[in-house]
Amino acid sequence: MFSTFAIIITLLLLMFFAYRGYSVLILAPIMAILAVFLSGDFLSGIPAYTDVFMSALSGFLMKFFPIFLLGALFGRLIADSGAATAIANTVVDKLGSNKAILSVIMVCAILTYGGVSLFVVAFAIYPIAKDLFKAADIPKRLIPAAIALGSFTFTMTALPGTPAIQNAIPIPYYNTNVFAAPILGMIGAAIMFFAGWYWLQSRANKAIAAGEGYGLHEDDLEQKDDIDHSKTTDEHKISFTTAIIPLILVIGLNALLTYVIFPGLDFSGLQTQYPDLNVEGSLGLWSIIISLIVACIVLIILRIGHWHSLKKSINRGTYESMLPIFNTASEVGYGAVIASLAGFVIIRDSILNLNPENPLISEAIAMTTLAGITGSSSGGLSIALSTLGENYYAMALSAGIDPELMHRVAVMAAGGLDTLPHSGAVITLLAICGLTHRQSYLNIAMVTMLIPLVATTVIIVLGTMFGSF
Repeated sequence: MFSTFAIIITLLLLMFFAYRGYSVLILAPIMAILAVFLSGDFLSGIPAYTDVFMSALSGFLMKFFPIFLLGALFGRLIADSGAATAIANTVVDKLGSNKAILSVIMVCAILTYGGVSLFVVAFAIYPIAKDLFKAADIPKRLIPAAIALGSFTFTMTALPGTPAIQNAIPIPYYNTNVFAAPILGMIGAAIMFFAGWYWLQSRANKAIAAGEGYGLHEDDLEQKDDIDHSKTTDEHKISFTTAIIPLILVIGLNALLTYVIFPGLDFSGLQTQYPDLNVEGSLGLWSIIISLIVACIVLIILRIGHWHSLKKSINRGTYESMLPIFNTASEVGYGAVIASLAGFVIIRDSILNLNPENPLISEAIAMTTLAGITGSSSGGLSIALSTLGENYYAMALSAGIDPELMHRVAVMAAGGLDTLPHSGAVITLLAICGLTHRQSYLNIAMVTMLIPLVATTVIIVLGTMFGSF
């Protein structure tokens, strides 16, 4: 009883202090040790940190550090090369300035589906979005929701092949790949995209009819980064064709490796050399890593002679990967300590037994709940799968459910409550746009929580009725 109470208290405290802006790097270990103390085991606090917490943290780093690092580096190269701006300008030109909301959604979707970090996208696209919304006289308060819809939803969790870390985390647990349940993923993506776009456009139309307009904002000065993305000097000019090549490479090469190259190779020699290696569970990760490496190299080659700050871009991309991965790894460490407590057995069994005949339901609830608690889809996924992944895999096989369907539902569900007010992504996005929760959060919640949860429910129903496809 005390152990379960300790888990609930520390989870609430983690949410509260994360919302107040305290770093998860320090919060997670403190709350893990506090949970052990509150459960009545006063001697195990420090060992729980040094052995359980740090072992789980290092294990997560060992699996996913290359993807975080390469993803951040690729995103920084895309932004600093001018490719992000070139893609944005082309989309706006094709759709027209009167389609401000759709233009912002599409630009963000293209960039994030191509492997660019959502934080890099937000920094790069906000100045363009601000100009578009101002020209169309659409309230500025809708900009964060438009960026979030294109960056935090269907391209992150639903579209098959997306290189987002969320789509990679289930791979070693379900022996799947990033293209798991592709048709269902596209259906879910379509629901999120069209419903989200309809919602935002309806809000804009209502505001325009009421005469609200863009609004006056004292802090409406373009926020500066170390590298000014609005530069129009030769070093930042790049054609749309050139800009889109690295993004196509990430998805195309990933698919080629997953479905053509790797299936034709014999890995028995590797299995002999590395007996503990789970080849089937690693192929999906290897595909993403190789694709990102090649895309980074190609992007650098395409810009030979025009990179005056290549070293700076590479270093910045490297540094920008550190905080996200260590935040997520710390949350995984916290989850491992919680999973070691006696009270977690009660919580685990309650979740697993929600609907034993259809593990998709309990899986979805577990993923979105933990994502909401941690304020992170990747953190919630990692904690849930590290503690319950084996159970869900066994339950899926027993119930005749395709692990690919389990993969897709897990990722989409984690993209539900992950954007509660204390979410780091939400707080960062609002800071970039110079807006508050009061001004913009309702629309963010609508397009990143309610609609994605509806889409997840639809996928669960379709998957239960017709299986994975």
